Amino acid sequence: MSLVFAASVITATAPVLFAALGGLLCAAAGVFNIALEGQLLCGAFTAVVVGHETGDAWLGVLAAVVATVLFAALLSVPTVSLNADPIVVAVGTNLLALGLTSFLMRRILGTGGTYSSPDLKGLPDLPHTSQSVLVPVVFLLTAVVAFWLGRSRSGLRLRALGGQPEAARSLGLKVTGYRHAAVLTAGALCGLGGAQLSLGNVTLFSEGMSAGRGWVAVVAVMLAGTRPYRLLGACLLFGVAEALGFRLQGAGLPQQAADAAPYLITLAVLVLARVISRRRRKERAA
Repeated sequence: MSLVFAASVITATAPVLFAALGGLLCAAAGVFNIALEGQLLCGAFTAVVVGHETGDAWLGVLAAVVATVLFAALLSVPTVSLNADPIVVAVGTNLLALGLTSFLMRRILGTGGTYSSPDLKGLPDLPHTSQSVLVPVVFLLTAVVAFWLGRSRSGLRLRALGGQPEAARSLGLKVTGYRHAAVLTAGALCGLGGAQLSLGNVTLFSEGMSAGRGWVAVVAVMLAGTRPYRLLGACLLFGVAEALGFRLQGAGLPQQAADAAPYLITLAVLVLARVISRRRRKERAA
């Protein structure tokens, strides 16, 4: 594997991994979060708008985190406090993000489709690399989350209340508070992922630019459960598939096929991994 291809894999992995970590925390808390797609899009849009208005990419990142946490509250309040169906609410927020960003793009940025400008500043790269400074952050966060869920008291409590909420309540744990915190933290992580996508991977915003990455993150969470390193492996698989898609496009594959290739390859391998895992569990049970 060449260094250029490896760098492409890491770049493609970072936004998905940010979102998937958020989904993992929600899963640990017992909340099935499929709103990651819309939250990634919200973060990407906010980062570009604020970066455009202020000329400061870091203010764009900060605004993306704040805006996406507020947007995540649209999922958190109805599902955690009001016991609404999380699937229905999440689908609604995903559609809202898609429509609202398209509408506001024309209102604020004065264009549709794709916005880019020489004045829009991207995130700074690490020395001697093509990776933004947020890329090592997401890999560090993966290690932190793995340690926290497996070793810390609060992390173990989160996993316990996700599996047995009534037992957790009987022990005096504030299940609602933990779940709100998990969903809002997922929003913050998606804000970082969106900012990486629009100001790190590229320096522009396109309508619907999350392009299924949030759904890939959901699938990764479904396969990894609450195991962060398995989650990392699943997200790296998507990164490999996307980088391969770019190479195939450069070799003459039609753009539509190249765009679809990462998702098809990722889903096929993840489904295969799921089937193998189930067979192994049955063999052990027998």
